[in-house]
Amino acid sequence: MPNAQLDTPEFTYRAIGRNWTTLIVTLSVWVVLAFLLLRVEMAPWLAMIVFLFTLPAVYDLISARASGIIVNRDQIAWYAGKRDNSAAASLIDHIKLDTRLDLSVRCTLVLSSGQKIKVPFEACPNHRALETQLHAHGYTTRRQHFGFV
Repeated sequence: MPNAQLDTPEFTYRAIGRNWTTLIVTLSVWVVLAFLLLRVEMAPWLAMIVFLFTLPAVYDLISARASGIIVNRDQIAWYAGKRDNSAAASLIDHIKLDTRLDLSVRCTLVLSSGQKIKVPFEACPNHRALETQLHAHGYTTRRQHFGFV
């Protein structure tokens, strides 16, 4: 019987910062802010604080940074903007998937040496899809819910 790992094709995930969801949400926030400023007489300083929180999304829309991850039986490699890295499968002890208080799931490679390598959040797909692909390629995962660091 052939090894299931050898038959599993490479998994590739790619995302671009410029997408419709980011644009629609950013514009919606701006429209709501304008309405609150003009009709409800919201304090301008408060509106400015909320507006500042939309600037990273605007940067993503303008720069269209690419990010992604490649998982195969030999290694895990990822890139996010100008950052990229990889780890050979032989060096990886397990992969930690941490659910944060904001319900986002962060991926950390724990090497046999004990070193931890964090995979950028924007380089990872939905955590369920990632975990399925990691298992299909023979990697061990550990889940931790609501970690602080």
